[in-house]
Amino acid sequence: MGILNITPDSFFEQSRQMDINAIAAVAGKMLEEGADIVDIGGMSSRPGAKIITIEEELERVIPAIKTIIKKHPSCIISIDTVHAQVAKEAIFAGASMVNDISAGKIDDEMYSTVADLGVPYVLMHMKGKPENMQRSTDYKDVTKDVLDFLIKEVFKLRNLGIKDIIIDPGFGFGKTIDQNYKLLQQLHIFKILDCPVLAGLSRKSMIYTYLNTSPEKALNGTTALNLVALQQGAKILRVHDVKEAKETILLWKKLEH
Repeated sequence: MGILNITPDSFFEQSRQMDINAIAAVAGKMLEEGADIVDIGGMSSRPGAKIITIEEELERVIPAIKTIIKKHPSCIISIDTVHAQVAKEAIFAGASMVNDISAGKIDDEMYSTVADLGVPYVLMHMKGKPENMQRSTDYKDVTKDVLDFLIKEVFKLRNLGIKDIIIDPGFGFGKTIDQNYKLLQQLHIFKILDCPVLAGLSRKSMIYTYLNTSPEKALNGTTALNLVALQQGAKILRVHDVKEAKETILLWKKLEH
């Protein structure tokens, strides 16, 4: 899953695209490098970021989705949003799945909307909202607490008839560095949910802060942790750097098979 941010303020500067022609070109490059999914987001979810209006988000993502689909009709697009209306209009514009960092907690119509749309849904764990999530890092046991949360939410989604659920433990969303690494060490536990697991580790602070560097210099660390995630059972890697992630997957498959 390649990350394409239609935002002026996402934490990794090179992932930001606001020009409509550049957006289509970047998506095309991701597909050439082996991306199976392009994840389009119109709102930054970096720590401290505020929730933007639905109107502003729609202005960013809908033209981008339509342009990509026009130039790359077979592209599978994921819409990264916390708003049910944005999810709905994005699917109508050509997106194929919904990636919601809030697990329906910001917009209480999200679950029913996804059920009505009949599309795959990425269910992620986050405490609070991006603007305050790093002040909410109290857990008795981070893995158990996240698992318990996801079990309850999967049950709700199943009851609504949502069949295709992807699990994301939410690395960096309301977790300390140590908690993130514990989650990664125990990622295999989430197989109990019988849903594919998505790992979003790319260039995050758990890498660059620990290595005393920057997001721009965190590709090597990302690659190392992506391999660990695969070994722990992750089925999807959400990344800024598709070529490197694809090579990691190919080498992991060679090791495993």
